[in-house]
This record gives sequence, C-alpha cells and structure tokens, in this order.
Amino acid sequence: MKKMFLFLIIASTISCGKKVSQENVSTTPKEPKKETVVGGDSDSHGCKASAGYTWSVLKKECIRVFENSTRLNHAEDGKTYSTVSYVIFDGNKAELFLDTQKESIILERKSEGDSWVNGDWQLIPWKGYVLKKGVKILYTGE
Repeated sequence: MKKMFLFLIIASTISCGKKVSQENVSTTPKEPKKETVVGGDSDSHGCKASAGYTWSVLKKECIRVFENSTRLNHAEDGKTYSTVSYVIFDGNKAELFLDTQKESIILERKSEGDSWVNGDWQLIPWKGYVLKKGVKILYTGE
C-alpha cells in the first residue's frame, strides 16, 4: 500500500511538472506565420504574373504569352541571354512582348505579306521573323 501511495505521489509530481513546463511554453508569444499567396499579385488589369499572365492590348485580355505565340530570340550579337521575347498576331496587327520593354508594342501592316511597323520598329516576315529597330536587327524567330 505504501508503495502504491509513493508511486501516485511521484506520478502526480511528474505530471504537474509537465503541465507547468507546457504552460510556460504556451504563454510565450508566437509570431504569426506569414503565408505566401500564389496568384496574389494581380496587376491593374487583374492579370496574375505569378501564374504567367500578362495583359494583351491587342486581345484585350490576360494571356500567357508563351502559349499560342511566336518566340523571338535575341539576334546573334556575341552575348548570352537568359530571356526571350514573344509576338502575337491578330489580323494585320502584331503585339510585341519584349524582355527589354515594360509595355508591349503594337505593330500594324497594310496588307498580307508586308512588314508590321510602328515608328522605327519593323517586324519582317523573312525566314520566320526578323525584328528591327531602325537598321539594327534585335530579334529573330520562327
């Protein structure tokens, strides 16, 4: 009986010790977890860049330029690039999404077979496409 009584006293002491240590832990203030919300980066048009969407002036909707577009690579100039650019077409208009420009550029052509033009930008349909600014070839694509 004495052994049982001694056992109960020791067990309750250990149990109380755990409760006290747990209480001390729970009273320590914790910083709230900062959650990263994927797709919480809508632009002024509601396009979510983290999901690959950007606003198309030509299509008047959010699009993923790497889908249903033509890829334009930097012209051979001896440099190594890790980015590419794209062009989409709609009738006699083309919209350029260049890695060197913040806004897209709209080009127009007069008739089929002509180059698309906007100021000194010119997209020429030749062996795929050649994009020039002035006399300098900047991009090529197929």
